[in-house]
Amino acid sequence: MNLGDKEFIIKEMPFFAGLSKAEIEVICAKSQIIEYRKGQIIYEEGSSPSAFYCIISGRVQIYTKDKAGSRLILEYLHRGKYFGIISLLTNEPHSVTSEAINDCFILVIKKNDFDSILQGIPHLAIDLSRTLSRRLKRKDMHQKKIFESTVISVFSSYAQAGKTVYALNLALSLNRETHKSVIILDILSKGKIHTLPRKLEIESPPVLDLSSAPDIYDLPKDFILKSNFGIDLCCFYYEEDNDTCLKRLIEMLSLLVNDYHYILLDLPAAMDRSIISMLNQSDFIHILSSPDPTDLKRTSNLVSRLKTDFNFDPGKIKTIVNEYKLAKINYAGQIEILGQDIFATIPKIEFNAPERLIIDQPESEYSKAVRRIARALGDCLVGLVLGVGVGYGFCHVGVLKVIEEENIPIDIIVGSSIGSFIASLWAIGKSSSEILEIAREFREPKHIWGLIDITFPRFGFIKGNKLYRFLKKHLGNKTFYDIKLPLKIIASDVRRKEPKILDKGLLVDAIMASCSMPGVFTPFKFREEILFDGGVTSPLPTEPLMQMGIKKIIAVNVTPSREDILKQLARLKEGTPLSRDAESPKNKPLSLFGRLKNIFNFNIVNIIFSSVEVLQSEVARREGELADIVLHPDTSGLFWLELHKSDEFARRGEEEARKNLDKIWQLINE
Repeated sequence: MNLGDKEFIIKEMPFFAGLSKAEIEVICAKSQIIEYRKGQIIYEEGSSPSAFYCIISGRVQIYTKDKAGSRLILEYLHRGKYFGIISLLTNEPHSVTSEAINDCFILVIKKNDFDSILQGIPHLAIDLSRTLSRRLKRKDMHQKKIFESTVISVFSSYAQAGKTVYALNLALSLNRETHKSVIILDILSKGKIHTLPRKLEIESPPVLDLSSAPDIYDLPKDFILKSNFGIDLCCFYYEEDNDTCLKRLIEMLSLLVNDYHYILLDLPAAMDRSIISMLNQSDFIHILSSPDPTDLKRTSNLVSRLKTDFNFDPGKIKTIVNEYKLAKINYAGQIEILGQDIFATIPKIEFNAPERLIIDQPESEYSKAVRRIARALGDCLVGLVLGVGVGYGFCHVGVLKVIEEENIPIDIIVGSSIGSFIASLWAIGKSSSEILEIAREFREPKHIWGLIDITFPRFGFIKGNKLYRFLKKHLGNKTFYDIKLPLKIIASDVRRKEPKILDKGLLVDAIMASCSMPGVFTPFKFREEILFDGGVTSPLPTEPLMQMGIKKIIAVNVTPSREDILKQLARLKEGTPLSRDAESPKNKPLSLFGRLKNIFNFNIVNIIFSSVEVLQSEVARREGELADIVLHPDTSGLFWLELHKSDEFARRGEEEARKNLDKIWQLINE
């Protein structure tokens, strides 16, 4: 890791996201990046508080010891997670031990420096206060078995929104994806019937009445119901606006956060004081709505009330559209009515489908959507980054082949330039073999001229109309809403000279913007913005995934090394052909068009591209530091313009992916 990129690294850490440049500079000045080797203790249980720790790369194990001295593993922490906070703020000894389980780089801020940072940047202290409560140990109850728990409320502005089935499948998916403990609290008004016990095949379940429940220390041992599906359940009755009910529920949560990583509250569709207070106990609120305009408007009003009347943090409220009703308006219209982004859309469940879809129909579209939400909550989303490279970009196809054959989970894909085209094809559902067939359309060197339409070089000497038609042929009018996998495309903003993330509108337009190499292609007008090649500002776009909180990133960097690029550039300036395909057979007569092509020989494009590549290689190296794994296929002996060698490029990509399979699975399974 290049420690000279400290400012770049810090600003991409989720805890410091949104800080001003001046505030980032303060963090830089008062922090240091320390390498901890595998097995090294960072701090021990019982030791005095000394610093704030935030993981840049690697993994950290948090554990405590029982009376016999045996380890009790509480949590595995990865990039972006911070620790050591409780002791730092309470000035009490550490209650756990932290140990590097592989080589780690960790941002460390000493206690005195951290205190001064919180005084100078008070909103950091506010952010901390929102997350600390889940880590506090209740020693008066029993030993804490986990490091941090997350409380999620499932709610709706109206009944019959599908929230109970969603809560059930989200709980099942959280358990399966994270391998962590999950419990659902099924809360209903008196007289209502709890359906979750039946769905979990639990017979004769006891139901606790929160208005008359015994003291938390006197609770019956069987009030937590164990299912055969890996998750637990508690059933409660409550009374509206009853302070005793609220008090008992908070006590229950104080007990359960010691034992469960995820606590889901399935709440009734009501807006009384007790429900609002229960929502306020949550880290996240998932509000379900159908795509019907009336339901969307009611949901919009509910969210507005939570934000304005009750001062709820907008970041914790997630709107989920459940398509159990026929959508009367398109996606953009739904967002317009809601007045905010849609966190996720879950497809309609087919008639007579089982209620435990995650278990009984894991490949259904509903299950896939819920599984992605669970992986986001569980911090186990895997992001794939496809970098720039024109012909080199066909290496991506080989990497995708390995991902398909090995069933490696990918939750979101990001692409720049040629990477955006291949990422888009994969995101709409085309397989690696189908993408390779498209690449084989350039089966001879001359076929590249099918993409070239020369124009007067005011902004670029290739108009791009032929390239646009080629993209349209394979992607049609598909938009970002039609894709099967979340996708981000990176272009560069001409005016602001910074990366531009595209995730709305036609895929073809976004790809054209991302592929418009400056000086070669005319800049592409996307809506009201003038955009050009994403590779100029972000050749290996890991940063968007970091900003989204993706903790596991695999990047494919197909840009040759700086040394290789400089050698190619020198050969170009000398007029030496870069490949045999560029040489014309001796004594073979050429047509006028052939002579023009031979004179032009793409030297201008070569020199522009190779010059840009030199700059890109350094930027890509820095962006690669944000990835957990960087795949760098060997492209020696190949040239960026040899699109007709797609099979060989793909083979090189496949080789690199297979060589790193163990590392990939280690990342996935941690």
